[in-house]
Amino acid sequence: LRTMSGNEDDWLALKPREPSPSQCCGSGCKPCIYDVYEKELAQWERAKAKQDKSPLMEKKEQSNNSELNPDTFTAFSISSVEQLTEDTYQYKFELPGNSSLRLSLGQHIVLRGMVNGLEVQRAYTPISPGNAEGYFEVLMKCYEAGLMSQYIKTWKKGDMVFWRGPFGGFPYQPNKHGELLMLASGTGLTPMLPILQSITDDEEDETFVTLVGCFRTFDKIYLKPLLQDLARYWNIRIFYVLSQETSLENLPWSYQENTYTGRLDEDLIKTIINSCRRKPFVLICGSSAFHEDMTRYLKAAGIEENSCFVF
Repeated sequence: LRTMSGNEDDWLALKPREPSPSQCCGSGCKPCIYDVYEKELAQWERAKAKQDKSPLMEKKEQSNNSELNPDTFTAFSISSVEQLTEDTYQYKFELPGNSSLRLSLGQHIVLRGMVNGLEVQRAYTPISPGNAEGYFEVLMKCYEAGLMSQYIKTWKKGDMVFWRGPFGGFPYQPNKHGELLMLASGTGLTPMLPILQSITDDEEDETFVTLVGCFRTFDKIYLKPLLQDLARYWNIRIFYVLSQETSLENLPWSYQENTYTGRLDEDLIKTIINSCRRKPFVLICGSSAFHEDMTRYLKAAGIEENSCFVF
């Protein structure tokens, strides 16, 4: 009888654990961590019915072949850490040889962290070009009370970090839309950058782009040199909306004419849309409150939901 219960314990040890809510990043990944769990549970039940553990023993919790994979987490080494603002960091991760993540535009990847024994997962969009060789870069904002932020703040060069993906993305095609209007709040800028870079890298792509970046203050604008470079292209316009700046006088003069103070509201949306050369297709990325506000303002400005994409 004892061997039977011992055997039962062995099976229980192999049974996949149901994910906790903190392990779902909430970004609609396919497969979601819950999908992976359902698949593994079905596999475990089949194996148990046959009393054959061998299919379960082969399963590896982590992949070590350094290739990004949507189903399992893979370890990547941090090659550099750069602080951009008081709470925002840019991390560079190594890829073996000259390999690349081969992400399509605006795709995100999911990070796994352990904080006080709790597993947490969050989605981030790399800011490096999808075909960058030997590395990828991610922009991350650390929040005072954020669980994942506590983990990220401990990172240093050489640490191994686990990612899986890619997921989502915007199915961008050159010249499909005459004009793109990008509305980004804070780190919502990240999925816009690979799309902007693919447009400026392609001489045949004549899409006009108006990017509106919403930040609290001038100091909080990320990646200013990159944005200034992009704004030099004939088909790219960049506006900034700074909610906590009271006056433009303190800003460098090169920013004054394309910056607004206050919030991105319905009137400002209408003004920007009216200044577009043609009716734009709109990309939105930010908090859920930002999505809701923008969708409402766009509707009031005559932009329907089928002309919008939300990251």
